Amino acid sequence: MIRIPGLARLVRTSAAVAVLGMSAVLTAPGAAQAIANGTPVTEGDYQFSTKLTMTNIPRGDGSTYNSACTGALIAPQWIATAGHCFHDVAGNRVSGPVPYATTATIGRADITATTGHVIDIVEVRQASRRDIALAKLATPVTDITPLPISTSTPRTGTILRMTGWGATSSVNATPATHLQTGQFKITRVSGTSLMVTGYAPAANTSACVYDSGAPYFTENLDGTQTLVSVESGGPACPHSQNETTSRVDDIADWINQTTGTGTGTPTKPRGNSR
Repeated sequence: MIRIPGLARLVRTSAAVAVLGMSAVLTAPGAAQAIANGTPVTEGDYQFSTKLTMTNIPRGDGSTYNSACTGALIAPQWIATAGHCFHDVAGNRVSGPVPYATTATIGRADITATTGHVIDIVEVRQASRRDIALAKLATPVTDITPLPISTSTPRTGTILRMTGWGATSSVNATPATHLQTGQFKITRVSGTSLMVTGYAPAANTSACVYDSGAPYFTENLDGTQTLVSVESGGPACPHSQNETTSRVDDIADWINQTTGTGTGTPTKPRGNSR
């Protein structure tokens, strides 16, 4: 098992360790997690899904590398993602001015498209005692509906959907050029975390490299979606084991206060996906 101080678990098998050794990008702190055995997202769907691209991330030896994460637009000027996507040279999560150049691509399913927005991240706020960060955009997005935050305690057996920009396999992993999606079932609610396993299109539909921070959300009966958790870490993909995600319901007040979305009652899940 690889453990980097201040970061989520990256891999849990010796095979994944061998794969990580092949690439400077993957061995660097902050390598993130994606979707294996998912399906491509249709252009125009899940427009809140966000690709985070980090460049010139510093290492302790003075060299730099590039990486990526996934997130979701939760307010006009804020993205929710994994806390370990933003860290110092020692791997410790950081708040304040963005620690390295990071851009957010929002509102497109194909990275080569010209729809949506590409906006710089300028500030990071880390949640306390869990792997969640809020990243502030340089300018607000006003033509895409943000993903509301759940305030309901998650229940075992609930079906969630996830969208991610990461790789489709841990072998020679590279970020996907088309947004992927899959469905997952909550297997355990444990403190600040939710454990999930693949549900559809396959039992081994799973998060993978470069999808850290990806949103897990309910698809409600009225056609809306509600954010339940974000991707944190898990085994090499594809896999049919538990994946660790970080809950948002019990920090909804902090999220709303930070993003300036008010203290009113956030949207709650009203049903599982089909």
